Order: sequence, then structure tokens, then C-alpha cells
Amino acid sequence: MGDRLDRMRRKFEPLLRRIFHAYFLIVRGMTLGVRAVVLDAENRVFLVRHSYISGWYLPGGGVDFGETMEQAMRRELKEEGDIDLTADAVLHGIFLNSHVSRRDHVAVYVVRQFRQDRLPEPNHEIVECGFFDSAALPEGTTRGTRLRIAEVLDGKPPIATWR
Repeated sequence: MGDRLDRMRRKFEPLLRRIFHAYFLIVRGMTLGVRAVVLDAENRVFLVRHSYISGWYLPGGGVDFGETMEQAMRRELKEEGDIDLTADAVLHGIFLNSHVSRRDHVAVYVVRQFRQDRLPEPNHEIVECGFFDSAALPEGTTRGTRLRIAEVLDGKPPIATWR
């Protein structure tokens, strides 16, 4: 069943992506999202795999009306990973995500101090999540995710685009 779901996701992913972004263009004009590089005590990074798009990603999502980027990041971490910050996150950068839309921007935070009572069970949005060694990221980890992790952990200079 997992292979069938993956084939269906790959088939409909481009259409779903266009529909979501068309909706947000009408509602917002410019889209703004957040992602977080969450690092545990062993410097492993937290990644999620969604039900509606293929690949492994940093946790995050869209910034809602009336919400700050930090509030959105905290909300998304709670929803996707049952993660509560115990100290402030650090803004790593804001990146143009032009492969999605010329109007899409993503703010990336670094989170090192947090509490997570347990890994969440799979649900309708997040089918898998966990902490991974940066040298052994799961197959399917997206290029943009790998770039942000390398910038944070290896000191690589940030680039302006998500890629």
C-alpha cells in the first residue's frame, strides 16, 4: 500500500502544489513560510515526511494572517513534532523559494533548546518523523533541506535561494 500511495503522491503532487499556491496568491499575494533546523543534544536534525508531498523536510509551514514568523514556527513545531521551545530560536535566514513561486519566501530558524515528550504518531499530514545524523540523512531528503542543514552545521555560507 505504501508504494501505491507514493506513486499517487508523485502523480498528483505538481497539481496539488499549483492549487495550494494559486489559492495563497489570491489570498496573500506573497507567500511566507517558516522551517526550523531542530537539533538535539547529539546534533541530530529533526525531519518530517508529509502525506501530500514526497521527500523529507525540515518541519514548518505557512505563516497565517496576524501571526509572526516565530509564532508560526512554534505552532508548526508543535503540530508536526510535538516540540515545545524552552529558549528562543535563532533566525538563520530568509530564502526565496523560486522553484515553487517567484513570490514564495521561507524563514529558517535554528532550534537547539526544546522539549519533546515523544515522537508523534503518524497522522493525515505527517506520516513519518524523527531525528537523523546529518551524515546519514534519509533517502529523499530534499536539496533545500540538505543545504540549510549544511549551512547550520558545517558553516557553509547561506545562499539567497532555497534551491
